[in-house]
This record gives sequence, C-alpha cells and structure tokens, in this order.
Amino acid sequence: MPREKYFLTLLKNIKNRIMLPQSQMLIVMVIYMVFLISWGIYQGMRVKSSTDYSIGGRVLPGWAAALSERATGESAWALLGLPGMAYATGLMEIWTAIGCVFGVIFAWIVLAWRLQREAHKYDVQTFTDYLAKRHSDFGQAIRVLSSLTIVFFFFFYVGAQFVAGGKTLYTMFHLKPEYGMLITAAVIIPYTIFGGFRSVVYTDVVQAIIMVTTLILGPIVGLIYIKNHPDVYAHSITAALSSAGPAYTALAKGANGFQWGLIISGLSWMFGYFGGMPQLTTRFMSIRDHRNAKIGRNVGVTWTIVAYIGALTLGWVGLAIFGPHGLSDREFVMPKVLMQIFPPYLAALLITGAIAAMISTADSLLILSSTELAENILSRRDTDRRKKLTIARVSTAVLAVIALGVAFLSQQSHVISKFVYDLVSYVWAGIGGTFSVIILLSLFWKRFNGLATLVTIIVGISFTIVWISTGLEEKIMTARIMTFVVALLTAIIVTLLSPQNK
Repeated sequence: MPREKYFLTLLKNIKNRIMLPQSQMLIVMVIYMVFLISWGIYQGMRVKSSTDYSIGGRVLPGWAAALSERATGESAWALLGLPGMAYATGLMEIWTAIGCVFGVIFAWIVLAWRLQREAHKYDVQTFTDYLAKRHSDFGQAIRVLSSLTIVFFFFFYVGAQFVAGGKTLYTMFHLKPEYGMLITAAVIIPYTIFGGFRSVVYTDVVQAIIMVTTLILGPIVGLIYIKNHPDVYAHSITAALSSAGPAYTALAKGANGFQWGLIISGLSWMFGYFGGMPQLTTRFMSIRDHRNAKIGRNVGVTWTIVAYIGALTLGWVGLAIFGPHGLSDREFVMPKVLMQIFPPYLAALLITGAIAAMISTADSLLILSSTELAENILSRRDTDRRKKLTIARVSTAVLAVIALGVAFLSQQSHVISKFVYDLVSYVWAGIGGTFSVIILLSLFWKRFNGLATLVTIIVGISFTIVWISTGLEEKIMTARIMTFVVALLTAIIVTLLSPQNK
C-alpha cells in the first residue's frame, strides 16, 4: 500500500505540473517543433537536383507558393510588430498597413504571373540568375555583384531572426536568450539543409495557416472578452482609443499638427513589395504555370487583407484590455492578449504563430543566401547534379553556423548588436528599393540593359547606407522611398545614355 500511495502521489504531482499554464505551453511548443522538423525533412526527401533545392523545380502549386510568400513576407512583423504599433499609436498605424497591403496586392496581381513566365522562359535557378540571363550583356558581373550583395545583407538578417527567436522563448519560458537561439536554430537548420527551398515552402505553409488563424481568432474572441469583462481599460475599441488620448484617434497628426511625412513614411513600405525582396520574388518564380499563378494571387491577396485587419484589431484590443501604459514593451501585446483571453494550451498554439513567423523568415533567408552563393559563385560551372546539390547543402550549413555565431556575438557586444541592427535596417530600403526598380524595368521596359542594372545596384545600395548612417532618414525622409526614387532616376538616366541594344 505505501508503494501504491507513492505512485498515486507521483501521478497527482505530474498531473498538477502538466496543468500549469507554462507546462501546457511547453508541451504544445515541443509537439509543434517536432512536427515542423519532421514535415520539413519529409518534403526534403523529394529533392533530387539543385533546381529542386534552390527554387522547388519551378513546379509549386499556386496556393503553396502564396502561403509561403505571405509567411516569409510578414515575418514576426504581422504578429508582434504591427499589433505593437497599433497598441502604441492607435489609428496612425493604418497608413503602414495600407502601404504593405497595397504593395502585396500589386505584386500578386501585376508581377507574379509575369515573373512565373520569365522564370520558365529563362530557365531560372535563383533571383540573381534571372537578372543575369535577362541582361546577358553584363550577365556575369550582375551575377557576382547581386549575389554578394544579397548574401552579405541577408546573412546578418538570418542572425537577427535567431536573436528574435531567443527573445521570444525568453519571454515565454524565461530561458536564457542564448538557449532560445540554439533551439530556434536547431529547428530551422536540419530541414533547411536537407530539403532546401521545397522544405522551406511547405513548412511555411503550415506556419502561414497558424499565423492567419491567430489573427482571426484573437481579435474575434478579444472583442467578446472586452465587452463582457468589467475590469478592462475600456469595453470597446472606440472607447479605448478615445480614452487613450487625441494622438490615438488621429490619422496623421504629430506634435506639430497634420504631417504628410507620417503618411508617406507608412505608405513607403509598399516599394519593397514591388519585386525587390528576393525571398518573396523567388516564390513567384517557383509557381508551376499561369493557372496556378492566378490561384496564388487569390490566396495571397485574401490572406494579406484578413491578416492585416486582424493584426491592427489585435493591437487595439490590447489597448482596451491593458490601457496605453499597461505593458512594458508594446510588442508583448499579442502574447499578452492571447494568454489573457484563451486557455493556456490554446494560447500556446496561437503564440507559436509568432515563433512560426520568425522561423519562416529565417529559413527563407538562409536558403536564399546559400543558393545564391552556391548557384552563382561556387558551383556556377559544375554540371554534375549531385555535386551541385552537395555544394548547396554544405553552403547552407556553413552560413547557418556563421549566422548563429553572429547572433551570439551580438548578444554579448553592444557594438556588434548595433552593427547587425543597422545592416538589417538597410535591407528593406537598400535591397528592396533598389531591386524593385530593376525588376519593374526588366519586366516593362525593353530598352533597360545590363549596364543600367549594374549601376543601379551600386548607386541604390550606396545611397541607402549613406542616407541612413548620416541621420537623414530621421531628418528628411525615410530611405524606403528615397532609395526607390534615386534608383529609378539612376536606371532611367543610364539606360537613355547607353547605346540601344539591337
């Protein structure tokens, strides 16, 4: 009997521990991570060539490409950043949402089917491969310069995603950020090395579904919660915005009254979606055919509209629950709201969407960087399919380890952390603005040539670095729009001054 009593007590203690909110969250998280790795490796078993590894063989169904593009494009921004800004600024953040949504709609309606067609026409392996083949007069120079530029900037972007994963796990389970980074890397690296682009796409599909589910259920249940709980800051979003102060209900008013700069800054996010972010553009190029491009368009546009409305609403629900000063960090609003309104196990599943967003960005950036390096520089002249596939996998592994090392160093050193942050801040403006111009003109202006492409890359990236590092970003105008304008003018002038190709 003592032994039976001991086991009954032990089982009771285990049950009590499992019922703890943090234990339920941990169990859900572990199950999800194991599933994600297994699913990615399963998809990777179907990879037979470097084309499969780098761009999915260009046979992806439209719905899969769309969900992958959306999960990659929104990152933690849609689940942490945008709700956090809505919580902190009220209606002002609508302009950023409008800019992003318009950019995504333009990309899927105007660019996606054209890029799918071009990728098949030129037998494209990577983003840079398209530019080099489209402008073959300077193809090799474009290939090397574009690949090195993308690899350099996106390499640090991957490290930043590892850091974000570490911080999220710290807020949920009080793990040291270093341990959280290792866990994030341990989830991402195996299936990315093994399955490449295909594994990344199909794991992104799962993550996109979790993300949009979070952004649908969270606001709906949140609105019901604030209406029926007397202890919240306000019982409706309208009341919460009004009670928080005039700044929260103003659409474009700063300290000095109406400011066009606030509107332009928000809308300027659209320029990065005009084909200039390689990790998004390769999704368009990987689609099987024109019919699937239409399916992808419908899925991508619908997902974006629903997700952005949900993200803004979730931030405003957080304002109604906690008030404008109720959170120490505005980007805690999504997990805090979900833990407040849902049972722990369900909150854990939906909060996993935040980590899913970081994972979907990190694996996409990692495979983009490694395939650019492998396909365009390391194994450019190799014809052996197995050798090229091996080089691509080794490149992925090496870049992943180095990026993880940079993430660790950035945690230890404020100087390195600032350096990484600055480089990441250049990506959307420098890479996005510059390459958006190049993609648009490559698709719509026959006279646009290789020399103009080369000069535009050099001028666009250099201008962004100078503009941001000299403080003009804050004093005059955001680099997201200035880089686009400068790159566009450069491309037009150089093209008109160049001899016209026959």
